[in-house]
Amino acid sequence: MGLKSVQGDILKNHILIIEDEKDINDLLVYHLNKENFEVTQALNAEEGLKKITQKLPDLVILDLMLPQMSGLELCEELKTQENTKNMAVVMLTAKSETADIVYGLELGADDYITKPFDIREVVARLKAVLRRAFHKRKSEESFSYKGLKADWARHKIFVDKEEVHLTLTEFKILKALVENHGRVLTRDKLLDMVVGHDTAVIDRTIDVHILALRKKLKNWGQFIETIRGIGYRLQDE
Repeated sequence: MGLKSVQGDILKNHILIIEDEKDINDLLVYHLNKENFEVTQALNAEEGLKKITQKLPDLVILDLMLPQMSGLELCEELKTQENTKNMAVVMLTAKSETADIVYGLELGADDYITKPFDIREVVARLKAVLRRAFHKRKSEESFSYKGLKADWARHKIFVDKEEVHLTLTEFKILKALVENHGRVLTRDKLLDMVVGHDTAVIDRTIDVHILALRKKLKNWGQFIETIRGIGYRLQDE
């Protein structure tokens, strides 16, 4: 998957909507077409899988409450298949509980939108997810954002041209957040990325490291957002 852009404007990215409520599906299609996206529809998981086989989309909007195969089951299948594991997935859910959202993010979903939604927010979220691939590529060697500069190869971090000395764990957390700029990372996901899933630690350990990281980054630490009950993300541009 890659951004199709001219001077930063996203053009004709292909989005597949898998949503069983036709009115909502049609509403999304109408507004996304107006935003110059190429849009395909599916009303259930089986139809969605067929559409993905026919043409791989750049992003899937996936309702979690689908008949027969649930959205979470489909997300898990997509993230375990070689040809779809890197495809962006945005979950659509009417549930207020965070359990399914957390589980979906752990499976590899990129973001979530709760119903009822503001269509302007939906469009903004989708564009942010599609930009993320560009940010990830750009940040592989170095990163610069609002006064912070990172040289990953030399393990050097600067805030307003002043070097900040981080522990190895703090450095890895910052790099994980940068590489997933704008994406919510659960505590468990961050722990897996930073210390590995084989290490016996509790998820709240990450909170202690985040607190220390924010303190060292001073005012820049405000860009590391806490998503209550879920985890953390680096604020999107």
